[in-house]
Amino acid sequence: MLYLLLTLATSVQAVEREHVNFNAGWRLFVGDVPAASEAAFDDSGWLPVTLPYAFNGDEAFRKDIVDLTDTICWYRKAFTLHPQLFAPADASSSSERVLNAKVFLEFEGVRQGADFYLNGHHLGMSENGVMACGFDLSPYVTAGENVLAVRCDNSWTYRSRKHDSRYQWNDRNFNANYGGIPKNVYLHITDKLYQTLPLYSDLGTTGTYVYATDFDIAARKAVIHVESQVRNEDSRDRSFFLTVVLKDKDGNKVVVFNGNETITLHPGETAVAKAAHEVQGLHFWSWGYGYLYTVETYLRDKLETATAANDKVVVRTGFRKTRFGEGKIWLNDRVMMVHGYAQRTSNEWPGVGLSVPAWLSDYSNGQMVASGGNMVRWMHVTPWKQDIESCDRVGLPQAMPAGDAEKDVEGARWTQRTELMRDAIIYNRNNPSILFYECGNESISREHMLEMKAIRDEYDPHGGRAIGSREMLDIDEAEYGGEMLYINKSKKHPMWAMEYCRDEGLRKYWDEWSYPYHKEGDGPLYRGKPALEYNHNMDQFAVEMVRRWYDYWRERPGTGTRVSSGGMKIVFSDTNTHHRGESNYRTSGVTDAMRIPKDAFFAHQVMWNGWVEPETPQTFIVGHWSYDTQHQAQLRKPVYVVSTGDEVELLLNGRSLGKGRQNYRYLFTFDDVPFEPGTLEAVASDGSRYQLETVGEPAQLKLTAIENPEGTQADGADMVLLQVEVIDKQGRRCPLDNRMIHFGLWGEAKWVGGIASRNNKDLQRADDNRPDGLLDAAATKNVSDNYVGAMSLPVECGINRVLVRTTPHQGEIHLSAYAEGLKPAYIELNSKEVSSEGRLPQLTLEGRLSRGETPLTPSYAEQARSVDIVSAKAGFDTDHASCSYDDNELSEWKNDGRLSTAWITYRLGRKAAISDICLKLTGWRLRSYPLEIFAGKQLIWSGETERSLGYIHLTPTKRVKTDEISIRLKGAGKDRDAFGGIVEVAEPAAGELDLFKAKNGSDTKSELRIVEIELLESLE
Repeated sequence: MLYLLLTLATSVQAVEREHVNFNAGWRLFVGDVPAASEAAFDDSGWLPVTLPYAFNGDEAFRKDIVDLTDTICWYRKAFTLHPQLFAPADASSSSERVLNAKVFLEFEGVRQGADFYLNGHHLGMSENGVMACGFDLSPYVTAGENVLAVRCDNSWTYRSRKHDSRYQWNDRNFNANYGGIPKNVYLHITDKLYQTLPLYSDLGTTGTYVYATDFDIAARKAVIHVESQVRNEDSRDRSFFLTVVLKDKDGNKVVVFNGNETITLHPGETAVAKAAHEVQGLHFWSWGYGYLYTVETYLRDKLETATAANDKVVVRTGFRKTRFGEGKIWLNDRVMMVHGYAQRTSNEWPGVGLSVPAWLSDYSNGQMVASGGNMVRWMHVTPWKQDIESCDRVGLPQAMPAGDAEKDVEGARWTQRTELMRDAIIYNRNNPSILFYECGNESISREHMLEMKAIRDEYDPHGGRAIGSREMLDIDEAEYGGEMLYINKSKKHPMWAMEYCRDEGLRKYWDEWSYPYHKEGDGPLYRGKPALEYNHNMDQFAVEMVRRWYDYWRERPGTGTRVSSGGMKIVFSDTNTHHRGESNYRTSGVTDAMRIPKDAFFAHQVMWNGWVEPETPQTFIVGHWSYDTQHQAQLRKPVYVVSTGDEVELLLNGRSLGKGRQNYRYLFTFDDVPFEPGTLEAVASDGSRYQLETVGEPAQLKLTAIENPEGTQADGADMVLLQVEVIDKQGRRCPLDNRMIHFGLWGEAKWVGGIASRNNKDLQRADDNRPDGLLDAAATKNVSDNYVGAMSLPVECGINRVLVRTTPHQGEIHLSAYAEGLKPAYIELNSKEVSSEGRLPQLTLEGRLSRGETPLTPSYAEQARSVDIVSAKAGFDTDHASCSYDDNELSEWKNDGRLSTAWITYRLGRKAAISDICLKLTGWRLRSYPLEIFAGKQLIWSGETERSLGYIHLTPTKRVKTDEISIRLKGAGKDRDAFGGIVEVAEPAAGELDLFKAKNGSDTKSELRIVEIELLESLE
């Protein structure tokens, strides 16, 4: 039972505000018990839990997403408010007491629909399964014991009572169903004159809004604004003015400023109090620089005297400047080409789901930054507040969706989406890491875009955030857009890929020469064919990361007027969601589910260590150099190196093996390298180098604890991430070891465990009972439990990790690890006693400043400039020839299918020696076109175009100064899908310009079809 202490202000007219962590002391029952809504119900036999705690979180990765338990569950909590909050109803009676304050409850989210009860009274409901909700407890709390009860229904088919409609985003493919109360809960106690909470749907209030304007980045100054909504629920008029205290990251006072007027509110009235002040010496929030300020807002009685401050509200935020246009994104006046991850919003861990402590969110999100990621696009639904705040701290820009599945909708389901966007904006508008609001995971209509934009403009007009949607390639009202798998460019609003590279692969598969000798691409069939892209070895998975990023790198800022502003690789960590490979979860991550990096992580680190191009030299050798003795003598294999250098030399035991073959700018391949124990070193021309060495025989285990930086908390919710490695006598990890590890745990912690792969070939079963609405997947279903929850599980490639959860009691935690044939390992930890009610890690965890402040220098050099096309004529349909250079990737020019009309001539705005002809040709991934290109009458290029994921670049064989470029088709185009394994999640109707989806893809005749052309002149 929680006994809430309240500090009363010296004035009898005001109650000092309290923000209380309400996570401790809950009880859980899985099943429906209607009587549990009553205060007198006996819940002593229920499971004691500390929130956040999903009732089925232990199923995460143990079950396929489609099999996660969906049912009714109940949570209950008893608490007592301090008697000083209550006063007698009248002076002559002390038996009946009335509340002198306001009491509010804030849930960061429940899943899916929930009903809330206090002392048997129905407070209300929340149904969207995503966004925060809250209730005014004041009419129902008592001076004695109070009992809160929550009934949760996480049915996959939950139907809204308000809208009489299912929710589009309650989807078995994308949105893992961790039910109950998987997020944090807070209690707020305020005076009857108070600053409101940002919980619009339930309380009708918008809270405090903090933003900055009039930025001068170089001079480090801006005007800081605060707008706080204030409500008077007293029985008398109340007058006040707003005071703002700004503190730096270390808690030092930077400035104090006041609103410029005294406001008087009558009973029941609400107003917005405002204050603004120019602040100098600011540290601007940036990528990898999570500098956060504390903004304290107070209500004071009189402007002219130094009266006591009441109703303190604390907002932790940062200040940054943004701009979106010319196809580019600016952060603090520096162009940033985004490269990062389209991460499932569940962001889950094995055995717990999304319900992890805040510091572990920082660990995971901080790894995205460490890999070079400068953007995370959460998928389908708004992330929980803890992940949003975590991105603030680690310096990770983010795109925040509202909620949807894969298409535009109408009626009640569209209303659900606009309501969720409104609530999410109000709740999260003070978080500086949010740079984009996403209206849908598929294009929406112009009318819907305008509706969403109006919501943004009403509730966050000064936040410096672009609002758009996936695709939106031809709707100028969208402030950004971009396809899911293809490369888009624009000279207007930014275009970045919402998700690319769906390939999958288990971390345990190094290459074909390493145990368990997995053949590249081997796995269950997909669409009746071998699923090569979804069953990678890690060497090829890393190579694929380089290959795919190259398409975006070629179209980076500085390469012309129309540019790509980047792309999001799907996903960062393996996820308990829709999958196509051999596992029953998605293995597309550059880390596994325990955030152990795959080699692809380091490939990104090399290519992404900069705002547009890499700014720090770096080299990485893919794989290991410790092959077993059985294969050493005859082993010859390719070695792949990822490097920022222009050349890379490979040395084996000091002996040069020559220089690698360069592809995709950053990939260097050395074919047929003979294995020889010792040292393998890559030396790049930019001075960077990387070395692998052959390790000795496995000798012992090593345990390493990754802990809460504030100390492991004895609160029943904190966790420790423990890493186990097999090492040789010199302490080097043994990369071929996959033996079973047996753990022992005792003391003040409970086992959660980790994850590993069983023999997936033996665990494939016919998938005869797939629920309706599921997307395509592997031909069979994997029924493995992936060792989730087991206290014995194998290392993979010499390493694994497990989680343990603390108890509510401080004390020692002991963990041992044993494996046959190795020296065991042991580690001792200590959890410390905490005041759970006062613990608010979102206000105390430190921001990470690893990348430093935004450089004031340009982030790229101009490589080429576009030469304007002023007109065009064609062999057919000249009226639409401009569609091939109109900066609209949903329009095209095409001829009528006859070879005689398959030509187009462009008139340029000036004479120029064209150095690069950049084309997006309809059917870009399927079709190659035999072309001739002329400058005036001189042939400057002839050949067959490559297939691509968007754009191709044709380099003229000679530079001819001209103001006329002609393109002519030499013969019929050839169709062959060069990217057959790359598929959309759901196949849309043929309306896009990728002929893989067009009805006439096999009947091409002699069509010349151009989506976009750009003629470039080199600046070298």
